[in-house]
Amino acid sequence: MRTSCIYAVGMSLAVKQPPAADRVYTHVKQAVLDRRYEGGTLLTEGELAEAVGVSRTPVREALLRLEAEGLIKLYPKKGALVLPVSAQEIADVVETRQLVEEHAARKAVPAPPGLIERLEELLEKQKRQAAAGEFAEAAVTDRCFHAEIVRSGRNEILSRLYDQLRDRQLRMGVAVMHSHPDRLAKTLTEHQEILDALRSGDAEAAVAVVHRHVNWFSHLARGEVR
Repeated sequence: MRTSCIYAVGMSLAVKQPPAADRVYTHVKQAVLDRRYEGGTLLTEGELAEAVGVSRTPVREALLRLEAEGLIKLYPKKGALVLPVSAQEIADVVETRQLVEEHAARKAVPAPPGLIERLEELLEKQKRQAAAGEFAEAAVTDRCFHAEIVRSGRNEILSRLYDQLRDRQLRMGVAVMHSHPDRLAKTLTEHQEILDALRSGDAEAAVAVVHRHVNWFSHLARGEVR
């Protein structure tokens, strides 16, 4: 199922709660992505069961799912270790993003109907989040900005490939914004440059900005993300 960039969904109190394993999965995954559980943190089944208000059985099920996604490593009788973002993971994500996003930027000229307006909305949203110091939220909006350009090409295979990077991008984005808060202002500037290039129909300018924008992450592969 394709993940969409939807930010807020109204929930009725009458809506049935999701299964216990799903609640644990969502709790742990969100905490890992927004760095409440940082790389190197050891989580125990008992602590998670108490935090979510469930028994240990659904905790084990949720942790197995998260291990399969590469976010944690299970150690029998000890718990689950939150895996830090590795230098190789950063390098792999950067390379994949450049291949997909540069192609998508070139294909987005001339801009499909609604793309410019949607990018404008996302950029304004990210500016508000940056001003409020909402780094995790700004990272989500950052990812959605780029995803809109990729999806505008109407290539479902590329869109699904890009969506598979979603969690890794969010986790890296939050880490970068916390450890390099000055980068957020530059990100906003580069998003504006991408938007301006697409609006003016300059495909090569859009590709050049996307390359520079994504390539900045590559220097992080030379050291540990804090």
